[in-house]
Order: sequence, then C-alpha cells, then structure tokens
Amino acid sequence: MTNYDRRKWVRLVTSAATPVVAARPVLAQVPQFAPPLSGREIMRQRHFPNVPLTTHEGHNVRFYDDLIKDKIVVLNLMYADCEGICPTVTLNLVRTQKLLKERIKTPVHIVSLTVNPQEDTPQKLNDYAKMHEVIGNWVFATGAPDDLEILRQRLGFTDLNPAIDKDKSSHSGMIRYGNEPLSLWGGCPGNTPPEWMLKEISFVIPGPRIGDPS
Repeated sequence: MTNYDRRKWVRLVTSAATPVVAARPVLAQVPQFAPPLSGREIMRQRHFPNVPLTTHEGHNVRFYDDLIKDKIVVLNLMYADCEGICPTVTLNLVRTQKLLKERIKTPVHIVSLTVNPQEDTPQKLNDYAKMHEVIGNWVFATGAPDDLEILRQRLGFTDLNPAIDKDKSSHSGMIRYGNEPLSLWGGCPGNTPPEWMLKEISFVIPGPRIGDPS
C-alpha cells in the first residue's frame, strides 16, 4: 500500500468513526413566573371594574377610565329619594368640597353612585344635584343595576349581614377617598364634620397635611 493510499484509508476510517452531532436548537429563556403587577394595577383589577355609567349631565362614561383614573377622588353611595343618611352625607360633601377648593390647589373629584338605578335617571340625579347646589368636579352616576351592584361590592360598600345588605335604606354611610395614581386609599363615615373630612382626604394628597405646621 502506497503512502497515498494509506493516508486516504485513514481519512475514511476516521470520518466513519466520528459520530455526527446534530446542532441543538437554542431555546428562548422562558420565565418561571409572570411579571409582577404594580400595586396600582392590582387595585384596578380587584376594585375598579370599568363598567359603563351615565352621569347626571347625560354623559356616557366608564367608571375607571373616565371617573377615577389619574385622579384624587371621593366615592359615596346615595339615592335621590333617600330620607336617611344620604342628605347628611351630601351636605357634608358640599361643605367639604368648598373647603378643599379654598385650601388645596389639587383638584379633588367626587363620584356619587346611586344604589337605586331603576328609579334614579340622569334627570332625577341632575335635579338632586341642583337641589343641593352641587358645583364642578362632582358626578352623580347611574347605570345598569347589575353594574352598580358590582361596583358596590367591589368598592367595599357592603354589610356582612345579608338582611341589612339588601336593604337600600340602610346602605353604607361611609365614603371612600383615594389617590388613584399612587394607590393610596382610605375611608371615613359620611357624617363626619367637614373640617375633619377635609383632614382625612388630605392624607392622600401630596404636600403638607391640613393642620400641619407650615
């Protein structure tokens, strides 16, 4: 066997003995967990369903997108024919709103949701607002009964006693207030004196607290 033939034979044997390794596909890095949600997004998903509503001025709006997103807001429940706590809460909010405009530059929006949408039409709510001399940055809203019930429950305006909870005349007299962008929320009784309510709401407004030394 010549040297040429020997070298050719070695190359053939070597190539036959060498296993062919297939290239492995490069797999994308798959995260083990979904990315964490911000506190603001968690609050939105849990408590602020974006249901359609109609304001006392006849505007069609979405609860989250149009009434609370990017706002400092006060929320309460009411209905126009209420002879219980509603008029007291509305009067307190009227007085508190005036104090807010006098002492705080940041706009504060008030949203009053009816618990009797079957009867509280936009016109009826508009008459109610005029009767109480309600001014700007305040919306009275109605809508489909099921949507208002979802809002009532998700916002926490409920009673643990089912018999009390289904009675509209004994609905919650609490108010909720919050800074939606910062996810800061609190609550207080709706019959709280306006000066005290002003201090409560100021806790979610950036800047010096009402009553703190300047």
